[in-house]
Amino acid sequence: MKQNRRMKRMARASKQRKPTLNLVSLMDVFTILVFFLLVNSSSSDVMEQPKGIKLPESVVDSKPRETIIVLVTEDNVLVQGDVVMTTAEVIDSKESVMQPIRDRLLQQQKKVIGFNTKKIAESKEITVLAHRTLPFKLLKKVMSSCTSAGYGKISLAVVQKASQSG
Repeated sequence: MKQNRRMKRMARASKQRKPTLNLVSLMDVFTILVFFLLVNSSSSDVMEQPKGIKLPESVVDSKPRETIIVLVTEDNVLVQGDVVMTTAEVIDSKESVMQPIRDRLLQQQKKVIGFNTKKIAESKEITVLAHRTLPFKLLKKVMSSCTSAGYGKISLAVVQKASQSG
């Protein structure tokens, strides 16, 4: 039986490959998307309040910058999440500068990994998060330790309340 042109063309068309999806490039796109989301999820405009600390309230106009965090709870003093001293040790000490806090802050200056960490270390800024019932004597020693480590700009974290515009 002789095949006409139409039958030959149909036979060729059925033998051609069906379109497929290139999974390699699709996986590349999703990998880049995941890395982008991971990198950008860590940067937030608002600093979250730790659960164990009640910050004082204040009217605040500016948003907090990314700095080194010194957390003063009722029990411990932490630098970037690592316990350095207990608050009882700080209060009982006769010295105005606490060496363990100062040493840990000097170590933080050397722990530069990426561009953001370098920028934070070079800014010489510290944010102190302290429980509202702690005595000022304790905060004064912590802030003295910060300035002796070379951090000249110290910010105290507060909870923003509604502004009282008259």
